[in-house]
Order: sequence, then C-alpha cells, then structure tokens
Amino acid sequence: MYKVFVNDTPIIITSSLKNDNKFPTYSFKNVNFNEILFKLKHKDFLGINLHSTNLENDWKIFTKNLNIIPAAGGLVLNDKKEVLFIFRNGTWDLPKGWIEKGESIEKAAIREVEEECGVFNLNLIKPLLTTYHIYEQNGLNLKETHWFLMSSDYKGKLKPQIEEGITKVDFKNEEESKNALLNSYENIKLVYDTYKEQ
Repeated sequence: MYKVFVNDTPIIITSSLKNDNKFPTYSFKNVNFNEILFKLKHKDFLGINLHSTNLENDWKIFTKNLNIIPAAGGLVLNDKKEVLFIFRNGTWDLPKGWIEKGESIEKAAIREVEEECGVFNLNLIKPLLTTYHIYEQNGLNLKETHWFLMSSDYKGKLKPQIEEGITKVDFKNEEESKNALLNSYENIKLVYDTYKEQ
C-alpha cells in the first residue's frame, strides 16, 4: 500500500479491496490523475482509494510524471522518551530536509535534524517509514521522506534554524506531543503513530 498526501488529503494506492476508511474506491487503470488531484486540492473528497492489481507497476506509473524530491528526517527521543518537535510556519512538525547529491539517506536524516534543531549526539535506531506528499512548484513534485527513529542524550541548548522558518524546538512528553499533533500535518501524525505502534 502507498499513501500519498495532497494538502493533507490521502490518495491510497492499494491491492486490497477492503475499505475501512469510507473513501470512494476507483480502479487504478480507469482514473484520470489530473482530475483526482484537482478534486483533492479543492476538498471534493476526504480521501480516495485506488485499487491496483499490480501495486509496484502501478506505483511506477503513478510517479512517472512527478519530480521525485528525496528527503530524510527523524523522530528523535531524549532519555525521558520525549519527542523532538519543531514549530515552522505556525505548525508543529518533525525535523526533515532534502537529501544532498551523493549523500546517504541516513547521513541526510542526521544532518537535517542537527541543522534544524541544534541537537547533537544523535543515534540512529532504525528506519520507521517513508511518507509521500505531492506539491506544486515548477511542476508537480512528490516529496519522498525517509523517516528514522533516533535518540540523543544531548543536554545543551536547542537552537531553531531561523533561516528555515523554524521558530521553536522542543522535546515534548506524550500529552504535549498529542496536543502538538492537533496542529500538525497528516504525514507527521502517520510517523508518530508508526513510532507508537512499534
């Protein structure tokens, strides 16, 4: 299954015919992607299921006309198991950013967390998941973000990367994290939920 967000509204490409989410389901082969994107951007649907008979092949077709923008980030825990959040453009988020040419996904994830938060001594624990988000900027782009679970015993002062629009960086306990997620993005909620499930 692939879940791709368009302005926080999901396109779910799946080989399963089971529909737990109550979104309309269409055959992948019979859809007009431009029409779907238009409808999702204008909130005509809360989400949509695309049923695929060949998931990997259909994913290649889906991504063929999109510019893939690879990114990496982290859900970082301190020694109290609090989660590191950033506040950017009025929304709580997790640190992430583009992968530079020749850089590994893991190195990019650590570098971005360090740069955006001023946190160090990062330990990469394991991959969590990959999220997908479509946005328009010089054409249609698919941001493919590889998320890692990390930990840090850093006790110094956290420093938000102001030039990236980040105004706050905080470690949050479970209750504070849940409150922050009320003002966050759907793919960030997905990252947090994946961490909690594991």
